[in-house]
Amino acid sequence: QEPKLSTELRCAFQQSLVYWLHPSLPWLQLFPRIGVDRKLAGKASPWSQDEALQQVLMSDWSVSFTSLYNLLKAKLCPYFYVCTYQFTVLFRAAGLAGSNVITAVISPTTRGLREAMRNEGIEFSLPLVEESRTRKQKNSDVNLEAEVANSLEVGNNMEDGEEPAPSGDDDDDEESFSWLEEMGVQDKVKKPDAISIKLRKEKREVQMDHKPESLALVKGTNTFTLLNFLINCKSLVAVAGPQAGLPPTLLSPVAFRGGTMQTLKARSINAKARVHLAYEDIFSLEIAGPVLPHSLHSLTMLLKAAQRGAFSAALYTHEPTAVFNTNLDNASPALNKETIHKDLPPCGLHPKTLDQLSQCPTLGKSSIRFLEMKDYAYTWKS
Repeated sequence: QEPKLSTELRCAFQQSLVYWLHPSLPWLQLFPRIGVDRKLAGKASPWSQDEALQQVLMSDWSVSFTSLYNLLKAKLCPYFYVCTYQFTVLFRAAGLAGSNVITAVISPTTRGLREAMRNEGIEFSLPLVEESRTRKQKNSDVNLEAEVANSLEVGNNMEDGEEPAPSGDDDDDEESFSWLEEMGVQDKVKKPDAISIKLRKEKREVQMDHKPESLALVKGTNTFTLLNFLINCKSLVAVAGPQAGLPPTLLSPVAFRGGTMQTLKARSINAKARVHLAYEDIFSLEIAGPVLPHSLHSLTMLLKAAQRGAFSAALYTHEPTAVFNTNLDNASPALNKETIHKDLPPCGLHPKTLDQLSQCPTLGKSSIRFLEMKDYAYTWKS
């Protein structure tokens, strides 16, 4: 319900809609950047054929990007996004998402991008790939234990002179051909050569391109190397199509050099709905734009007070970024809250929002789709 009489609430509401953006080109919608070529087609882009103008835009963008990274390092900015036409990067300050160092998550990635990052000396991990490997390993260990237990039972039940049948596991191992040599037939059996082994590995790596599993995690000082890599990366900007020459979008909850203050679009609708035999007033609020995590949290805190602990929300996530809810590997769940609050308050977020953002993510590859509050208690669906 619209709080017409409360200036404090209206002011707090406006405040929770604020975000900072670079570049600012009012006639172009700069978020999202992935999969929006059709929407941007036909819009004026005077830089697309002008190399000098492209260089000016990129040099301005590099200054803004570096400014944001320095604010993050000084813990004056909690997090920010770099949205390119192919992938998105989320930089987080030390103390956020259960990590005690600066982290950057990139999604989706391709084999080419990962190869280029390795060549630049950027150390990174693929948490979702490693997680599934660990799971497979655990499953195979369990299966192995069961097999051993079975073979022991079989061995005990066997009559003298009987031998257990050999296991076929060695067939999968490319390097275990020593038994062929023992039999003297190593030349007659065709072994997989190095090239086919390499091709098989490459196929596995390419298969996860553009998928949530391709999420790459960069930590600590490697994030600075990543900054330099992104500034000099040729494939960061499209060379053809409606986004040609347009620098990536920078989104931040705090002011930064070259950033423009923007507000999310909010629209309230009042309607009547039939409940049993009477009509009741229904109030709905529509908020559109890049709704950053801090905005969502401050809006829920505001509605909790304004709506006396009862409201519901349907949320539409930009799909390629849902994977950022993945738990970072080696995150420390018991990160000292006092340390976070001592270091991060200057960044301008509400302490409760900081509390929320400092917790280890638990949603995995999904995001919250529906949020409901009844009697001041939350339930949600992902």
